[in-house]
Amino acid sequence: MRIRSARSITITAMTQPTLRVETREGVMTLTLNRPDKLNAIDNPLARAILAAVAAAASDDAVRVLRVRGDGRAFCAGRDVSAAPTEDDLVLVQAVSRALVQLDKPVLFAVHGWTVGAGLEWMLDADVAIAAASSRFKLPEASLGVFVTGGLSATLAAHAGLSRAKALTLLGEAFDAAQACAWGLVWRVFPDAELEDASQKIASRLAALRPDVARQFKRVFNEVGLGHFERALELENAAQRALAQPSGGPPGPR
Repeated sequence: MRIRSARSITITAMTQPTLRVETREGVMTLTLNRPDKLNAIDNPLARAILAAVAAAASDDAVRVLRVRGDGRAFCAGRDVSAAPTEDDLVLVQAVSRALVQLDKPVLFAVHGWTVGAGLEWMLDADVAIAAASSRFKLPEASLGVFVTGGLSATLAAHAGLSRAKALTLLGEAFDAAQACAWGLVWRVFPDAELEDASQKIASRLAALRPDVARQFKRVFNEVGLGHFERALELENAAQRALAQPSGGPPGPR
């Protein structure tokens, strides 16, 4: 659907069951749209995000990808209401790869709970901001599963190896101030200001020359996340090993 605003700015919007997509002034905004499930990730949501990122990659009018969540939380991690499958792992890893490989800046604006795979995807962004009331947790080890999203590379790159091990092995919840102090988010805003702040930051990113933004992202990721693909490969192997009967409950979160 294409509509015109009062200022004659073209807005492109799409409505899907689990994801809302809107493009305005060079910014494509993805809104996770499962508020009754705290935006827990199921396969239709992962596929919708993949399709949206692919659309952003192929559209020269899109200069920035902004990701947010509807309702009380950004994302409660994997939806565990159904038995996990191999597709779960493939899709969650594919989203992470797409976010990192997209040659345009990716901005995440999170609020409420950001858990498991939702946090893993956030760390695949180029810039992440959080509402002051945000809470974070990586519960995978306590559930007998392994992390995904390239977290074994991104978390250590953001927070250091020792803290990455503690956060994943112990799975303790932490708040937005701690996330900012540890380098997991860039800035923290009062809850009521998060949406406006994210729009302003997205506009600043969209104002950059596309080739400049592309080269900054490419070089920083190549240097700082040079082992990202290897991380995905090792995470996949660890997930599948833990899915064996002797390894405990299967499937990613």
